[in-house]
Amino acid sequence: MDLLHAVLFAILQGATELFPVSSLGHAVVVPALLEWHIHQESPGFLPFLVMLHLGTAIGLATYFFVEWLTMARGVLGLGHASENASARSLFFKLVVATIPAVIIGGLFKKHIALLFGTPLIACVFLVLNGGLLMLGERLRGRASRENNISYKDALIIGLFQCLAFLPGLSRSGAAMVGGLTRGVSHAGAAKFSFLMGTPIIFAAGVAEVPKLIHTHQLHDLLGLSLVAAIVAGAVAYASTAFLMRYFSNHDEWALRPFALYCAIAGIGGFLLLQAGL
Repeated sequence: MDLLHAVLFAILQGATELFPVSSLGHAVVVPALLEWHIHQESPGFLPFLVMLHLGTAIGLATYFFVEWLTMARGVLGLGHASENASARSLFFKLVVATIPAVIIGGLFKKHIALLFGTPLIACVFLVLNGGLLMLGERLRGRASRENNISYKDALIIGLFQCLAFLPGLSRSGAAMVGGLTRGVSHAGAAKFSFLMGTPIIFAAGVAEVPKLIHTHQLHDLLGLSLVAAIVAGAVAYASTAFLMRYFSNHDEWALRPFALYCAIAGIGGFLLLQAGL
């Protein structure tokens, strides 16, 4: 992998991780369509992707720095009494929402990894992701809550998030669909999804970094990964800022354009790959 491909991967990751269109699905399909000849089954590829996820997580954490600081102060009891209770509540709801991904990811990670380098399967799941987004809009609850997410809501959102272990299904999209089915607004579901994703992405990075360090291509791969992580973080920050405004301003139909895009991209990618173009 050269520098150009690494930077393009970073831009792709930084945008598609937050947009509900599946970063992993795009990371599998786009290189195959553009014939980058990158060996996605190689030991260094997954750790490289995880480094991009770390950069994305840093971008997310930077954007929501005030929220994370408020939660930390609340958990430690350092904030105002009126703020500590709500901050602690949000923190523990995020913990509850994260538990399903930790369990399911730990049990099925090796089996899921086998799908990473299968572009045709990723195309199919991109189409399914579009269907999931449309289903979320149809099943949307009427309450349109933004901040009053219960522990039950958090658990259901966390379970929906686990769908993203399949390459082509979006983590943020699946989590948002879970929130919509519970009557949470698009902006509220997006914010909770972004906050929930940050520790998961960091944890995945911590687990995979040792593999990157021990790869035979240490110097080249590590350097490219660090550059790509910085680019991914910057793009993720910009993507988050855009999406939070977008979801706030288009609460009636916000996921539909992404659903249409996923359907077209999945079907088009599948046909092009089958035709060998």
